[in-house]
Amino acid sequence: MSATGRDSRTGDALETRGEDAARLPVRWRSRAEPLEPLAVAGEGPVAVALARRVLAEDDARLASWEGVAGRGLLVLLGASASLPWVDGAVYLGRDAAAPSLLLPCALAPDVAASLLERAFVAHAHGTGARLAVLPASMCLVRMDAARPVSRVTLQAWLDTGSPGDTP
Repeated sequence: MSATGRDSRTGDALETRGEDAARLPVRWRSRAEPLEPLAVAGEGPVAVALARRVLAEDDARLASWEGVAGRGLLVLLGASASLPWVDGAVYLGRDAAAPSLLLPCALAPDVAASLLERAFVAHAHGTGARLAVLPASMCLVRMDAARPVSRVTLQAWLDTGSPGDTP
């Protein structure tokens, strides 16, 4: 799994990809009842499309969202009805059994969500961590660093090839 954001203890950028994912094999299946979307995530070209879609909105709408960005990754938090639609984006919601995790709305893990939460929060170094889970890329995204979306910062993220940490 990968974590993008800041280490809650040191403030350092936190990113580990792939090597830890093999230790916790989790399969995903269709969820019987979809979760209510609370976030939208895009990776690679979908992150770029999501950023462009967000920039097309007015400042009032941007102010209603918070976000986290990293290399080739963008995650926005907001009210369900306000989240932008982008083809290929992953919509994330909260399962009552794992309130620290934002899980894909249409997928459920084949292990108890509470156990998955415990493992991922421990991997992210502590309690209180809010994590977005992106199963397709085996990526964990720390949402603790989410900040209000800024048009200037998001445009700079796009212009520089998306190296920033927060939009």
